Amino acid sequence: MGKVGEHGQCEASNEGEGQVSVATIGTATFTIQAFVTLLVIMDPPGAVPIFLALSSGKSAKVRHRLAWQAAGVSLLVITTFALFGRFILDYLNVSISALQAAGGLLLLLISLELLTGRDSGDAQNKDANIALVPLGTPLLAGPGAIVATMIFVQHAHSAARISGLIIAVVAVHLVIALALLTSTSILRVIREAGITLVARIAGLLLAAIAVQMIVESIKGFAATW
Repeated sequence: MGKVGEHGQCEASNEGEGQVSVATIGTATFTIQAFVTLLVIMDPPGAVPIFLALSSGKSAKVRHRLAWQAAGVSLLVITTFALFGRFILDYLNVSISALQAAGGLLLLLISLELLTGRDSGDAQNKDANIALVPLGTPLLAGPGAIVATMIFVQHAHSAARISGLIIAVVAVHLVIALALLTSTSILRVIREAGITLVARIAGLLLAAIAVQMIVESIKGFAATW
């Protein structure tokens, strides 16, 4: 699968002259393509260990609520940028690269907490809603998903395509919610030692994601110079 470029282009491997563009495919194919692209970029299985690490000290009922909230926040962010993304970025004079760098730095800070085992035992951190940050955004609704959605919106020229894109976005977030919900049963099996291990692994994964986002933002800045 090709990368999503900053300037609204899908970079794909060179597969010959007969390659089908997004602008010419049918509505069903467009919907499936949007669903698969967003599902791969948002990566629900990759968010599971991070969700488990951040929600380990909470009850099953609270974890279920957080799972739905994370999917809901991600859906809200994606929808907002699908409708007003270009206007928001132009008005604030913010590039996608800057958005990536900011998201990467935020994830890096959170990953360091998980890696060092600095437990947020104070009241402020206990009350923090992890479904908003970092799960809802920038982990799920990150720069990659935002840019991909904005590109698909540009190619949604008909009512059928708009409906297909809506179905694809909602379906992806249902998959995200189900992945997070089903993962909560794992905590009953792995116990306290397993939770600590998951937290360290999640911190490492999150740090890698953060570094990759920062590197991609640097590449984006370099390309504009």
